[in-house]
Amino acid sequence: MPRQKEAPRPKLSSAKDPAGKGSTRGRKKVENHPVVAAALPRPVVPGANLPVAVPFAGAQVAKQARAHPHADLDSAALAALGRMTAGLSPHAFVESWADWAMHLARAPGRQLELLGRVQENGMKLARYTAAAALGTEPAKPFAPDPYDTRWGHEGWDRLPFALWQQGFLSMQDWWQAATADLKGLRHENARRMGFFMRQMLDTVSPSNFPLLNPEILAKTAQTHGRNLVEGTLHFADDSRHILWNEHRPVPESHALGRHLATTPGQVVFRNEMMELIQYAPATDQVQAEPVLIVPAWIMKYYILDLSPENSLIGWLVRQGHTVFCISWRNPTAEDAGWSLEDYRIKGVMQALATINAIVPGQRIHATGYCLGGTLLAIAAAAMARDGDDRLASITLMAAQIDFAEAGELLLFLDESQVALLEDLMDAQGYLDRPQMSRAFAAIRAEDLIWSRATRRYFLGEPDLPTDLTVWLNDTTRMPARMHGEYLRGVFLENRITAGRFAVDGRVIALKDIDVPIFVVATESDHIAPWRSVYKTALFTNSDLTFVLTKGGHNGGILSEPGHKGRHYRVGHRPAGGHYRDPDSWLAAHEKEPGSWWLVWGEWLGRNASGLVPAPGMGAPQAGLPPLGPAPGTYVLMP
Repeated sequence: MPRQKEAPRPKLSSAKDPAGKGSTRGRKKVENHPVVAAALPRPVVPGANLPVAVPFAGAQVAKQARAHPHADLDSAALAALGRMTAGLSPHAFVESWADWAMHLARAPGRQLELLGRVQENGMKLARYTAAAALGTEPAKPFAPDPYDTRWGHEGWDRLPFALWQQGFLSMQDWWQAATADLKGLRHENARRMGFFMRQMLDTVSPSNFPLLNPEILAKTAQTHGRNLVEGTLHFADDSRHILWNEHRPVPESHALGRHLATTPGQVVFRNEMMELIQYAPATDQVQAEPVLIVPAWIMKYYILDLSPENSLIGWLVRQGHTVFCISWRNPTAEDAGWSLEDYRIKGVMQALATINAIVPGQRIHATGYCLGGTLLAIAAAAMARDGDDRLASITLMAAQIDFAEAGELLLFLDESQVALLEDLMDAQGYLDRPQMSRAFAAIRAEDLIWSRATRRYFLGEPDLPTDLTVWLNDTTRMPARMHGEYLRGVFLENRITAGRFAVDGRVIALKDIDVPIFVVATESDHIAPWRSVYKTALFTNSDLTFVLTKGGHNGGILSEPGHKGRHYRVGHRPAGGHYRDPDSWLAAHEKEPGSWWLVWGEWLGRNASGLVPAPGMGAPQAGLPPLGPAPGTYVLMP
C-alpha cells in the first residue's frame, strides 16, 4: 500500500509534549488495516502524541530555552559540539570536577586519608617488587576487576611486566578512593568523576603499549611482525568505516533467515513502524493463549531468535505456544517525529489488535524485553485503567519501570547532557548508532574498547563473528522525538513511578495491573541493574514471580536449557503480598542450577487455559493474509 503523507500537526503545548518540542518532521499516515483498526480499544490516531497530565519542570524549561530569537543559533552550536564530543556533554565533566575538587579541598581529613593511601600502596608495591626479585612468587597486592580481560596473559606474572601492571592497578585503586562519596558532594558527581578518571587512566594502561605488553611482544616475535601489519590493516579498515559512518552489513556466514533468525514464520501485519511476525506452530495443539513479544527498538528483535540452539522464540514454539513478535523498522531522519506514544499505539496496541483478529476470543501473554518491557508496562497500566482485559499475563525481561537506580547509564544523563542530545538529534533527526554504542561500550571500556583494540590492532586478530557479536554490530537508530521524550520523561524525571506519566491525558498507575507478572533480571546487568528491575515488586500489587539469573543484559536472557554454568534464583509474591527489599530477597533465595526458561515455561502453563488446535497463519478470511516469510523485511534494513 503506498504511504500517504499526513498534514502537519499544530505545535503542541508543553502540557502534552514531554520533550518540550512540537516537531512534526517526517510524519506519515499509518497503514491501519480496517479489521485491526476495528479491534483496537479506541481509534488509532495517526501521529498521536504522548500526553502528560501533570506539567513538569524539565520540558517547560527546555521549551522556554528555545523561545528566544536566536535559539536556532544556540541549538546549532550545541549540536556541533555534540558531534565533536560523540554526544557527551563537556559541561557535565566540568561541573562534576568543580564539585569534587572544591569539596575535596575543604576536607583535610580525606586529604590525609589519601596521602596515607599513597604511602600504603607504595609500600605494597615495594614489598611485592622485592619478593618477586628474590623469586618467591608473592601474591599480587592489587587485583583487576572480574570483567577486565586485559591481564589474562601469563607474561603479566613476570617482572618487569608484573610491576607495571601492579603500578597501574595501584593508581586505579587510589583514584577510586579519591572519587568516593564525600560529605556535601553530590553522589552523581562523585560517580561521574570516578568514571571519567577510569577512562583517563585506561588510556595510559601498560596493556595498550606494545613495548610494555608481554603478549604483544611474544606475538610479534612469533610472527616476525606480521601481527602489526595485519593490525595496521584492521585499523585502516575501522577508520574508514568511522570516517564515512558506514554500517557493516551482516556477514554472509551469519545471514538472517539462513543462519540467524531462522524460526519459521510469516509477517502477518505491517505498518510504517513495525512488522508483526507470527511463527509457524511446531505442535498440533498449542496453548490457547498466544504469546506476544515486544522487543526494544534500540535493538533488532532477533536477539531472541539467534541461532537455532539458543533461540528463545524457537524454544517457545516447540513448547506448544503460538508466538508473535514485533520487528521494529529502523528509523531515518524522515521519522524524527515518531513519539513514544506512536510506539505504544502503532506498535503494542496494533499488535494486540492483529492477534485478536487472528486468534479471536483469547487473552494474550505479553512479553517485553529491555525498553520494550518499559513500553509494555505503560501500555498494560493504561489498559488496566481503561478496563481492557485482553492480557492474560505480563513478562518483563531486563526491563525497568523505575529509573532512580538505573546504574551507570545515569552517568551520561543530566540536564546538560539531555539538552545536548536533543539539539544533536534535532540536527540529525535521530540518535545515530555509533553514539549509542560508544556510550554502552564506555561503561565497560576495559573489555569492550581497550581489550578489543589491543587484540585487533596489535595482535592482528580479526573480529571473528558469532551470533551475538553479529547482532551487537547490527545496531539501530533512535528517532529524535521519541528518544527525547524517553530521556526526559521516563529516565531523567522518572515519571512512570512518580505518578506523573499520562496516557490519553490521564495519569497511569502500575498498581492498576491485576494480571500475573513474571520479572527476569540478570546478575551482572550494567544497563538495567537487577536491583532496579526488582523495583517492579515495589510499584505493583498483582501476583509476581521474580527471577534473578546469571549473566548480563543479553547473555543472561539467552540462557537456553543445557547452557553450562547457568543458575538462577526464583521467588514468588502473591497478589497483595508485602514488599521485601532486594537484599533481603537475595539472602532468602538460594541459587538453583539450570535455565530460567524452564521456570518461565511452567509459569506460562499455569496461567494458560488449556490446549487447542494450532491456528492458521494470519487471517486471510479477515483480510490479513501472510505478507512474506520471517524474518521479514524491516530487520534487513540498514
